[in-house]
Amino acid sequence: MTGSEALDGFLGRLAARDSSEHTRRAYRTSVGQYLDWLDAQGADWRSPARPLIRGYLAELAARPLSRRSVSSRVAALRSFYRYARREGLVDGDPWSAALTPRLPRRLPQVLGVAEVERLIDEADTASDRRPLALRDIALVETAYAAGLRVSELAAARLADLDLGRGELRVLGKGRKERVTLLGGPARAALDAYLTNGRPALRTSAAAGDLSEDPGVIFLNSRGGAIGVRGLRYRLARLMVRAGLPSGASPHTLRHSFASHLLEGGADLRVVQELLGHESLGTTQIYTHVSPQRLRSAYRQAHPRSRKSSPTRTAPADIPTP
Repeated sequence: MTGSEALDGFLGRLAARDSSEHTRRAYRTSVGQYLDWLDAQGADWRSPARPLIRGYLAELAARPLSRRSVSSRVAALRSFYRYARREGLVDGDPWSAALTPRLPRRLPQVLGVAEVERLIDEADTASDRRPLALRDIALVETAYAAGLRVSELAAARLADLDLGRGELRVLGKGRKERVTLLGGPARAALDAYLTNGRPALRTSAAAGDLSEDPGVIFLNSRGGAIGVRGLRYRLARLMVRAGLPSGASPHTLRHSFASHLLEGGADLRVVQELLGHESLGTTQIYTHVSPQRLRSAYRQAHPRSRKSSPTRTAPADIPTP
């Protein structure tokens, strides 16, 4: 089998696993460029020699790519060869022993509680149209209360919302379903939006010949689904208007949700479940963002963390015999 045929099968497997279009496009680029490079070297993709692996790493290092981009490309190649090995197309993974650039550990940016409240206040006043203001308040409250990704927020459907129980069912990465929870302020904001905001936006949609309701919770100014790009743009604008720190993004609300839960004493596995993380290791990064929680856990768990050191008296002089 040729390398291009193996790549097509690999991408088909990713599609069957409901991987995102962005992931499949990135993998196609990473693996496709590597296979083209091997062809130019006259090498068989099924068993490239170790010097060729090192040579391709040097080729990547010579390009204007960040270390994170190089690491992502190598991860795509390893995934490709794991697939090929499972399918019996190759005998081993030539990239398993390849050394990749060490990435600096970057901690997620987190907002303070006062900054989140300032963002909510800004959402209340940023739009001249009250239906849009109600939507913006509900957007921020829901994103922060449930720790949703922007894609989950944009795809959230009315049929999956239970305001009475304070629950919203969403599809996360890999189309994994989970139930997220909504506190009192988020439920009140959603109730106000669904009662007085969304119907007004739908009235505008009917006037503009958009009579079919998309069924999602959050709508744009024309009464259609707001979409990921529109939602990201709107939240980013609100953050700028609220004077939040440079670098704050819609995803920062998700980081803040997790960090504030841990600081409040939530168990790490509970936060993992609410975030929809497959691995607990992914959630553990928030323990580094919440040193207050670490100190609290240490004081509660360590037997000598809260006891003051006893006063020790100097030993009496021992007379010389």
